[in-house]
Amino acid sequence: MKKFLIALQFLTTLPVKIKGEIKDEYYGRALLYFPLAGLVIGIVLALTASIFSFLPNLVTGAFILLASILITGGMHLDGLADTCDGFYGSQSKIRILEIMRDSSVGAMGIIGVAAVLIIKFTLFVTIRHELLWKVLIMSAVFSRWAQALACNMALYPRKEGKAISFIKYAKKKDVVLAGLFTAVIFFIMAGIKAIPLFIVNTVPVLLMINYSKRKIGGMTGDTIGATSEIAELAVLFFSLIVLG
Repeated sequence: MKKFLIALQFLTTLPVKIKGEIKDEYYGRALLYFPLAGLVIGIVLALTASIFSFLPNLVTGAFILLASILITGGMHLDGLADTCDGFYGSQSKIRILEIMRDSSVGAMGIIGVAAVLIIKFTLFVTIRHELLWKVLIMSAVFSRWAQALACNMALYPRKEGKAISFIKYAKKKDVVLAGLFTAVIFFIMAGIKAIPLFIVNTVPVLLMINYSKRKIGGMTGDTIGATSEIAELAVLFFSLIVLG
């Protein structure tokens, strides 16, 4: 239970309080519950879409976008901004890590976040309403599993940082089980079409993980956040194609 609460506390802005000692390895083992925390986020977004469904699509889409930012605190968007700033150009690994740790946001970070928000909003208002709530749940669950996958597939390129315990203590078994949970959610929401949808969504996630490993030798909290945003966009986009 404590590991699930860690996932919920880390991934959402919900007022979660954890009693007792939290060992460093608990963070890595909490990856098992990342998709479950994503399910909570997805349900919030699905309820938002349902509550405001009586409004024009553009307004409903705006409320969904706002809810997605409020429930996560914009944490992954912040990671995306820092990643865009750091990865832009041909700087060395050390310089990239310095830029990503800088609290100020550069032009590429602003452009990257703006582009993602615009694409998300466009997809929110384009996907059919009767399908949208399912896609919102799938995107939230899959993107949190993508974070767990990123933690398991890479090293941490710094000596200290917020994500170090997640990466250091990540267990392959937990990530696989979390992936199976994610696949089950896909089957519930998309039926047999879940198979190609799950596979095609995994491709951009793996590309991002490998790209980060080439650029900085691993994954940081920022690149994990960026991977999550890419995963969300992938599910939204490919659901529009595969599910119609």
